[in-house]
Amino acid sequence: MFRKVLVSTSLVLAVTSAAWAQPPKVEIGGLFGYTLADGVSGNPVKAGDGNTYDRVDPRDSMHFGASLGFFLTRSVQIGFLWRRQATSLEVSGTTATDLADINIDGYHFFGAYYFGDPDGKMRLYLLGGIGATHYGGISFPTAAGTKSVNGGMRFSTTWGAGVKMYASENVGVQAGFQWTPTYIKSDAAGWWCDPYWGCYLVGDSQYSNQLEFVGGLTFRF
Repeated sequence: MFRKVLVSTSLVLAVTSAAWAQPPKVEIGGLFGYTLADGVSGNPVKAGDGNTYDRVDPRDSMHFGASLGFFLTRSVQIGFLWRRQATSLEVSGTTATDLADINIDGYHFFGAYYFGDPDGKMRLYLLGGIGATHYGGISFPTAAGTKSVNGGMRFSTTWGAGVKMYASENVGVQAGFQWTPTYIKSDAAGWWCDPYWGCYLVGDSQYSNQLEFVGGLTFRF
Protein backbone atom coordinates (compact mmCIF):
# COMPACT_ATOMS: atom_id res chain seq x y z
CA MET A 1 0.00 0.00 0.00
CA PHE A 2 2.76 2.42 0.97
CA ARG A 3 4.59 1.60 -2.27
CA LYS A 4 1.46 2.43 -4.35
CA VAL A 5 1.03 5.76 -2.58
CA LEU A 6 4.71 6.57 -3.12
CA VAL A 7 4.51 5.71 -6.82
CA SER A 8 1.31 7.74 -7.29
CA THR A 9 2.83 10.76 -5.54
CA SER A 10 5.95 10.52 -7.69
CA LEU A 11 3.86 10.45 -10.88
CA VAL A 12 1.85 13.51 -9.81
CA LEU A 13 5.05 15.43 -9.01
CA ALA A 14 6.59 14.42 -12.32
CA VAL A 15 3.55 15.55 -14.33
CA THR A 16 3.34 18.81 -12.39
CA SER A 17 7.02 19.53 -12.89
CA ALA A 18 6.73 18.84 -16.61
CA ALA A 19 3.75 21.21 -16.86
CA TRP A 20 5.63 24.00 -15.10
CA ALA A 21 8.65 23.39 -17.33
CA GLN A 22 6.65 24.13 -20.50
CA PRO A 23 7.53 27.45 -22.19
CA PRO A 24 4.88 30.22 -22.06
CA LYS A 25 2.13 29.91 -24.67
CA VAL A 26 0.13 33.12 -24.13
CA GLU A 27 1.31 36.73 -23.94
CA ILE A 28 -0.73 39.76 -22.84
CA GLY A 29 0.60 43.28 -23.31
CA GLY A 30 -0.37 46.77 -22.21
CA LEU A 31 0.83 49.40 -24.68
CA PHE A 32 1.43 53.15 -24.62
CA GLY A 33 3.42 55.62 -26.68
CA TYR A 34 3.36 58.55 -29.08
CA THR A 35 1.94 58.73 -32.62
CA LEU A 36 3.07 60.91 -35.52
CA ALA A 37 0.05 61.11 -37.82
CA ASP A 38 -0.90 62.57 -41.17
CA GLY A 39 -4.11 62.73 -43.19
CA VAL A 40 -5.18 63.38 -46.77
CA SER A 41 -5.88 66.24 -49.16
CA GLY A 42 -9.07 66.91 -51.11
CA ASN A 43 -10.91 69.41 -53.27
CA PRO A 44 -10.74 72.99 -51.97
CA VAL A 45 -13.77 74.05 -49.92
CA LYS A 46 -14.52 77.68 -49.03
CA ALA A 47 -15.82 77.85 -45.46
CA GLY A 48 -18.04 80.38 -43.75
CA ASP A 49 -15.02 82.05 -42.15
CA GLY A 50 -13.79 83.12 -45.58
CA ASN A 51 -10.87 80.67 -45.71
CA THR A 52 -10.38 77.82 -48.16
CA TYR A 53 -9.51 74.38 -46.83
CA ASP A 54 -8.17 71.41 -48.83
CA ARG A 55 -6.56 69.12 -46.26
CA VAL A 56 -7.40 67.33 -43.00
CA ASP A 57 -4.84 65.76 -40.62
CA PRO A 58 -4.98 64.14 -37.19
CA ARG A 59 -2.65 65.90 -34.77
CA ASP A 60 0.30 64.02 -33.27
CA SER A 61 -0.61 62.71 -29.81
CA MET A 62 -0.26 59.94 -27.23
CA HIS A 63 -1.82 56.51 -27.75
CA PHE A 64 -2.56 53.44 -25.65
CA GLY A 65 -3.70 49.89 -26.33
CA ALA A 66 -3.43 46.19 -25.62
CA SER A 67 -2.33 42.99 -27.33
CA LEU A 68 -3.05 39.28 -26.99
CA GLY A 69 -0.69 36.76 -28.58
CA PHE A 70 -0.36 32.97 -28.85
CA PHE A 71 2.99 31.26 -29.48
CA LEU A 72 2.78 28.63 -32.23
CA THR A 73 6.46 27.91 -31.67
CA ARG A 74 8.99 29.56 -29.37
CA SER A 75 9.74 32.06 -32.17
CA VAL A 76 6.43 32.43 -34.05
CA GLN A 77 3.44 34.25 -32.58
CA ILE A 78 -0.04 35.19 -33.83
CA GLY A 79 -2.53 37.44 -32.09
CA PHE A 80 -4.70 40.52 -32.00
CA LEU A 81 -3.68 44.13 -31.43
CA TRP A 82 -5.81 47.14 -30.45
CA ARG A 83 -4.62 50.69 -29.99
CA ARG A 84 -6.35 54.06 -29.62
CA GLN A 85 -5.07 57.52 -30.50
CA ALA A 86 -7.13 60.24 -28.78
CA THR A 87 -6.43 63.35 -30.81
CA SER A 88 -7.99 66.21 -32.78
CA LEU A 89 -8.49 66.91 -36.47
CA GLU A 90 -6.78 69.89 -38.08
CA VAL A 91 -8.11 71.34 -41.33
CA SER A 92 -5.73 73.47 -43.36
CA GLY A 93 -5.48 75.49 -46.54
CA THR A 94 -5.21 79.27 -46.54
CA THR A 95 -5.04 78.85 -42.73
CA ALA A 96 -5.04 75.98 -40.25
CA THR A 97 -7.46 75.36 -37.40
CA ASP A 98 -8.58 72.54 -35.12
CA LEU A 99 -11.93 71.13 -36.25
CA ALA A 100 -12.93 68.60 -33.54
CA ASP A 101 -11.68 65.94 -31.15
CA ILE A 102 -11.58 62.39 -32.51
CA ASN A 103 -10.66 58.87 -31.43
CA ILE A 104 -8.77 56.74 -33.94
CA ASP A 105 -8.84 53.00 -33.14
CA GLY A 106 -6.77 50.31 -34.84
CA TYR A 107 -7.85 46.64 -34.88
CA HIS A 108 -5.34 44.24 -36.39
CA PHE A 109 -4.65 40.52 -36.46
CA PHE A 110 -0.89 40.09 -36.49
CA GLY A 111 1.93 37.64 -36.90
CA ALA A 112 5.33 38.16 -35.28
CA TYR A 113 8.72 36.47 -35.47
CA TYR A 114 11.21 36.60 -32.59
CA PHE A 115 14.95 36.35 -33.13
CA GLY A 116 17.60 34.98 -30.80
CA ASP A 117 17.68 32.49 -27.96
CA PRO A 118 14.12 31.55 -26.86
CA ASP A 119 15.36 31.53 -23.25
CA GLY A 120 17.27 34.82 -23.59
CA LYS A 121 16.49 37.94 -21.59
CA MET A 122 16.24 40.07 -24.75
CA ARG A 123 14.62 39.24 -28.11
CA LEU A 124 14.21 41.29 -31.25
CA TYR A 125 10.98 40.93 -33.22
CA LEU A 126 9.34 41.80 -36.53
CA LEU A 127 5.58 42.20 -36.79
CA GLY A 128 3.03 42.46 -39.60
CA GLY A 129 -0.73 42.71 -39.36
CA ILE A 130 -3.95 43.24 -41.30
CA GLY A 131 -7.24 44.72 -40.17
CA ALA A 132 -9.00 48.07 -40.01
CA THR A 133 -8.77 51.57 -38.58
CA HIS A 134 -11.90 53.18 -37.18
CA TYR A 135 -12.29 56.96 -37.22
CA GLY A 136 -14.80 58.09 -34.60
CA GLY A 137 -17.63 60.50 -35.27
CA ILE A 138 -17.08 64.23 -34.75
CA SER A 139 -19.18 67.33 -34.02
CA PHE A 140 -18.10 70.89 -34.76
CA PRO A 141 -19.70 74.36 -34.83
CA THR A 142 -20.61 76.11 -38.08
CA ALA A 143 -22.42 79.35 -38.94
CA ALA A 144 -25.60 77.29 -39.43
CA GLY A 145 -25.23 75.47 -36.11
CA THR A 146 -23.46 72.34 -34.89
CA LYS A 147 -22.69 69.78 -37.59
CA SER A 148 -22.02 66.08 -36.96
CA VAL A 149 -20.15 63.61 -39.13
CA ASN A 150 -20.44 59.89 -38.51
CA GLY A 151 -17.35 57.78 -38.04
CA GLY A 152 -16.22 55.05 -40.39
CA MET A 153 -14.02 51.98 -40.75
CA ARG A 154 -11.20 51.77 -43.29
CA PHE A 155 -8.90 48.91 -44.35
CA SER A 156 -5.37 49.13 -42.97
CA THR A 157 -2.21 47.17 -42.35
CA THR A 158 0.41 47.56 -39.65
CA TRP A 159 4.16 46.83 -39.66
CA GLY A 160 6.58 47.01 -36.80
CA ALA A 161 9.83 46.03 -35.15
CA GLY A 162 11.27 46.27 -31.68
CA VAL A 163 12.73 44.50 -28.71
CA LYS A 164 11.29 42.72 -25.68
CA MET A 165 13.33 42.42 -22.49
CA TYR A 166 12.33 39.98 -19.75
CA ALA A 167 13.00 40.47 -16.04
CA SER A 168 11.73 36.92 -15.51
CA GLU A 169 10.15 34.16 -17.58
CA ASN A 170 6.73 35.78 -17.21
CA VAL A 171 7.24 39.55 -16.99
CA GLY A 172 8.96 41.93 -19.36
CA VAL A 173 8.94 45.28 -21.14
CA GLN A 174 8.93 46.17 -24.82
CA ALA A 175 10.01 49.09 -26.97
CA GLY A 176 9.63 49.53 -30.70
CA PHE A 177 7.80 51.29 -33.50
CA GLN A 178 4.89 50.57 -35.83
CA TRP A 179 3.76 52.05 -39.11
CA THR A 180 0.03 51.87 -39.90
CA PRO A 181 -1.07 53.05 -43.37
CA THR A 182 -4.87 53.33 -43.71
CA TYR A 183 -6.54 53.51 -47.11
CA ILE A 184 -8.87 56.54 -47.28
CA LYS A 185 -9.74 57.22 -50.92
CA SER A 186 -8.56 57.32 -54.52
CA ASP A 187 -8.46 60.44 -56.69
CA ALA A 188 -8.68 60.25 -60.47
CA ALA A 189 -5.15 60.58 -61.86
CA GLY A 190 -5.88 60.34 -65.60
CA TRP A 191 -6.33 57.77 -68.33
CA TRP A 192 -4.11 54.81 -69.11
CA CYS A 193 -4.31 53.18 -72.53
CA ASP A 194 -3.10 49.69 -73.39
CA PRO A 195 -3.26 48.15 -76.90
CA TYR A 196 -4.78 44.94 -75.46
CA TRP A 197 -6.98 46.10 -72.55
CA GLY A 198 -7.98 49.48 -74.01
CA CYS A 199 -8.23 52.74 -72.04
CA TYR A 200 -9.33 53.07 -68.44
CA LEU A 201 -9.27 55.66 -65.67
CA VAL A 202 -6.54 55.20 -63.06
CA GLY A 203 -6.62 56.50 -59.50
CA ASP A 204 -4.13 57.96 -57.09
CA SER A 205 -4.66 56.23 -53.73
CA GLN A 206 -4.38 58.31 -50.57
CA TYR A 207 -3.46 56.85 -47.19
CA SER A 208 -3.54 58.29 -43.71
CA ASN A 209 -0.34 57.21 -41.95
CA GLN A 210 0.42 56.68 -38.29
CA LEU A 211 4.00 56.19 -37.14
CA GLU A 212 3.86 54.93 -33.57
CA PHE A 213 6.64 54.78 -31.01
CA VAL A 214 5.52 51.98 -28.71
CA GLY A 215 6.41 50.96 -25.16
CA GLY A 216 4.69 48.71 -22.68
CA LEU A 217 4.56 45.83 -20.23
CA THR A 218 4.17 42.22 -21.26
CA PHE A 219 3.06 39.16 -19.30
CA ARG A 220 3.61 35.56 -20.47
CA PHE A 221 1.79 32.46 -19.21
